[in-house]
Amino acid sequence: MTSFNFSTWPPQLTPEQLEALTLAATTYALSHGLLYLPPSQSPSNTQPRIPTTAIHAPLSLIPTPFPRAQFQAARELQSVYNVLYARVAMDTHFLDAVMGAEEGVGKADEFTGTLWRGWKKIREHGALAQPLHLGLFRSDYLLHTAEDRLALKQVEFNTISSSFGPLSERAAAMHRNILASTSYFSASPHLTADNFPENSTTSGLVEGFSKAHEAYGVRDARILFVVQPNERNVFDQQWLEYELLEKHQIHVVRQTLADLAVSASLDPSTHALILTSPTNSSPYEISAIYFHATYTPSDFPSPSYYDTRFLLERSRAIKCPSLPLQLAGGKKVQEALTRPGVLERFFNNEGAKWGARALDLTAHAADIRATWMGMWALDSEDVDIAAALDHLPDAGQAQGSVPPGTRLARLKAPSLVLKPQREGGGNNVYREAIPAFLDALPTEEREAWIAMEMIETPRGVSAYLVRASPSSSGTDNGSIEKKVVRVEVISELGIFGYALFGEGEVVEREVGWLVRTKGTESNEGGVAAGFSVLDSVVLV
Repeated sequence: MTSFNFSTWPPQLTPEQLEALTLAATTYALSHGLLYLPPSQSPSNTQPRIPTTAIHAPLSLIPTPFPRAQFQAARELQSVYNVLYARVAMDTHFLDAVMGAEEGVGKADEFTGTLWRGWKKIREHGALAQPLHLGLFRSDYLLHTAEDRLALKQVEFNTISSSFGPLSERAAAMHRNILASTSYFSASPHLTADNFPENSTTSGLVEGFSKAHEAYGVRDARILFVVQPNERNVFDQQWLEYELLEKHQIHVVRQTLADLAVSASLDPSTHALILTSPTNSSPYEISAIYFHATYTPSDFPSPSYYDTRFLLERSRAIKCPSLPLQLAGGKKVQEALTRPGVLERFFNNEGAKWGARALDLTAHAADIRATWMGMWALDSEDVDIAAALDHLPDAGQAQGSVPPGTRLARLKAPSLVLKPQREGGGNNVYREAIPAFLDALPTEEREAWIAMEMIETPRGVSAYLVRASPSSSGTDNGSIEKKVVRVEVISELGIFGYALFGEGEVVEREVGWLVRTKGTESNEGGVAAGFSVLDSVVLV
């Protein structure tokens, strides 16, 4: 078997073929709910947006090539990651040490510290009414080129607001439809049906919700989606709602934190979360809470918003995620797991029936470690980092009291990315921008950042990217300009999974995948943040 040449992708198309594929893709997207709301002309944080127009989500015309072996490996590892992060969330001592405001990153990062202090106060008052946690996870990967070989490397592990499962399922279906209708004009022998894997992420994620609802034990209760005001990615969430109602007869209530400050209360005897609604005379009991907000400081414009978040945490509803599970998704946890012996600590099998299948976790420790790039904390005084400095040129220059972790980041800046404890895209610092950033970074904030070796993706891979954006003509006539560009790209694979867990057995499963593709000129990968497009894979 000959190796795939990434620099030959995508196959050549005539202008007429490109136009036909663009028409097929955008028509399919508009017909099948692969949609966004356009940017609001007059945003409001108090009134829900009533859709009057929609645009197709940004998308790729041809799926991106991905090695079959690495695709399968990523899917097989998801159950191991599901269990790992369930165990991290249950380890209060570990989270206090790594993410807390007394001895962890919460000292330097006010947002993380506020969440941790709220969780600690709830614990100390014995107000944790619900022992179960629900995680809807996504593990994100890039292909890494090293010594002429491709390796699967993890970018991050998401424990909150793991978006784009339903829309990515529809992006994969769009590519299969184009293949069936056009055969992609026989442009490549790789574009065949057996190289287009199925994607059923929507039903898999909803399975996690339904299991949490069943575990709660009140059939007529509803699931609460906590959303951001003026959410553009509403259709991705609506597909989850439709599946819950149509397949499981479970209703969903959507409210913002501002809404909940007025509508939410706890039953004094059962701690059930009760919501009132202006459209319903009877209040709703909530079985599970899906946080599609609360992962960024901008979701908390005043302290009262944190009060509302902590009220929800004290309820008997099953949180997705709970505060400890949200903290477990921090970049500092990702870095801490790479330290010697830490992963193995979580992989012992003492006294717990972890996993829907019998997983020999210790046998997978090497496989998990193989997906990690080197990373360390900027405030690290680790002797291994100090030893690494001894082998680098210019390392002996006077640095005063600068810790070895920061010194190493400065010296290796061209091959690094710095990451804070933030989700949502647009927060990282890359390569040549690092030295100036370190010069301006206050000493007390170093602990909030980690350094990670850059994943070096295959070069020369291109794609046809299709965006839809409001007309730039200056007239507000609702017209849409479609832009098709061929650019060199980087594609990121995300694997979805869920875990419902507590002190006993965890119920978990890998449930699907997504691909996000961006131009190489963009360092970030968030579709909602405007940096990338939805894609799927052709296995090679």
